[in-house]
Amino acid sequence: MKLFPVRLSNINKMLDFYSQFNPSPLSIKQFIDFGLNACPRKSYVFLRKELPVRLANIMKEITLLPESLLRMPSVGLVSAWYVKSFEEVLAFEKTDPSEGNLEKFCKSLIQIRDRHSDVVQTMAQGILELKESRNGAIEPSTELSIQYFLDRLYMSRISIRMLINQHTILFGEIPQTGRHIGSIDPLCDPHMVVRDAYENARFLCDQYYLASPELEVIEHNEIDKGNPIKIVYVPSHLYHMLFELFKNSMRAVMEHHGTEDDVPPIKVTIVKGKEDICVKMSDQGGGIRRSQVDQLFKYMYSTAPQPPKSKTDLPLVPLAGYGYGLPISRLYARYFHGDLVLFSCEGYGSDAIIYLKAFSDEANELLPIFNKTSTRFYKATVPTGDWSNQGKNFTNRLL
Repeated sequence: MKLFPVRLSNINKMLDFYSQFNPSPLSIKQFIDFGLNACPRKSYVFLRKELPVRLANIMKEITLLPESLLRMPSVGLVSAWYVKSFEEVLAFEKTDPSEGNLEKFCKSLIQIRDRHSDVVQTMAQGILELKESRNGAIEPSTELSIQYFLDRLYMSRISIRMLINQHTILFGEIPQTGRHIGSIDPLCDPHMVVRDAYENARFLCDQYYLASPELEVIEHNEIDKGNPIKIVYVPSHLYHMLFELFKNSMRAVMEHHGTEDDVPPIKVTIVKGKEDICVKMSDQGGGIRRSQVDQLFKYMYSTAPQPPKSKTDLPLVPLAGYGYGLPISRLYARYFHGDLVLFSCEGYGSDAIIYLKAFSDEANELLPIFNKTSTRFYKATVPTGDWSNQGKNFTNRLL
């Protein structure tokens, strides 16, 4: 299916051309090395080729979505945003890196970033529109396609925002000061990010429950014993993950111990090992049923009540209650080859562990690639169970 076959036939040709190329993943070390010797012309030459490749790879996948989803107004809006951004980047395809073009390019990147700021919420609205059109029933094959696509769409979005932020911060109108290199902190203190995320989540918890759990933090530096743990990382990404986990833990603790005067604290352990830096968050919020753990990372699932529907034509859907917090947080962790995993002891509490690469040269971008393998996935049917008494999530645990 073409996005807009008549009016944008040339765009479709360019999509076919750029989607032939694989995106070029960068490591945090490469981002740092470039930022230390920042050259706007080199960045311009790289981005005017790399951004169309990343946009085209995910735009080709949009066209493979089930027809029923593509017809939803909000999904059509997201498609139109990507087409517009693709057009704007292509305008610089063959232009010289003159001062005037560099300035226009920077402004265009800011426009693109702002245009895509509501992609997550708008796609969430599109899924709701599909659910409503089907009276809440979505066939399993469609749900599998949606889960696969949204992981790839949002990972692509994270990567594109990272490229745009690095360029606009380093070469924007306001010169950057301090130790940060673009959005990367070469001496990121995970303990401070934990405290920041906790305080902001605690503010929301106090508003809703009129109380909140305390925080206990332990650091264990196995490599540089006695020294505080530092990491080369994007603090906003780590904050996003921690804030989401704190909100979930606080809600669980307060609802599990709601009638008690003293609620148990949330404990965070930060460990630096040879390969990873781990941030473990432990709560006594009653835990989650084992059958539900895999569900928590599905966009179509949420344990929170659904927010009330807005009366506006294109509402900005809040993430709480739409099942997007944990899956997107896991994407932030996996973006630089880390991970986010959950362990639960039903009746007691849960542990969430964020894994981050300890070395910046090993922290490479994880990017979706459009090819025959990804194309086949959208046409796949739900596999038939090949184990006796097989539960819905059993196969996933075996893999």
